[in-house]
Amino acid sequence: MNIHIETPRLIIRELLPEDATEMFEMDSDPEVHKYLGNKPLTDIEEVHKVIAFVRQQYTDNGIGRWAVTLKDTGEFIGWTGFKRFTETVNNHINHLDFGYRHARKFWGQGYAYEAAKASLDYGIDTLNFKDIYAMTDVDNLGSRRLLEKLGFEYKKTFAYDGPSAEFNGLPVTWYELMERK
Repeated sequence: MNIHIETPRLIIRELLPEDATEMFEMDSDPEVHKYLGNKPLTDIEEVHKVIAFVRQQYTDNGIGRWAVTLKDTGEFIGWTGFKRFTETVNNHINHLDFGYRHARKFWGQGYAYEAAKASLDYGIDTLNFKDIYAMTDVDNLGSRRLLEKLGFEYKKTFAYDGPSAEFNGLPVTWYELMERK
């Protein structure tokens, strides 16, 4: 997958094996994982597996999460973008899930919105994505506000029932962004 999206401060590109160290720093932070089942990573090998999984999604599904880097330094600050769920979640199968995650030291600077907006626009305008869904922990008010700012509409709260067993039964919110008319 050859993706390159630029914003005033960021570059969004495919996730690479070279991102592992900075991604591990992000995903080993308990605050980053507060709303992700409270299970921060403890071994960088876990990150290597995640990156390999995402890169395989590029091949299998033509889409996967993308790295977000600072334009001026190239520093990895997180990821954004799409994932195709081929398993059933909330009675939906083979749907596009939109998400994002950033290292804590980059919170509160507008990067999450900037990256999410650019990747969402790219998905809709360039990749012709129509109906897009997103989920977040029911208590993650910052993420919920960001989804709403991006135009997603809250639909319901449900007990997670998807392929990630560590989240099964946790209360999550379901958001939808239907085709722009």
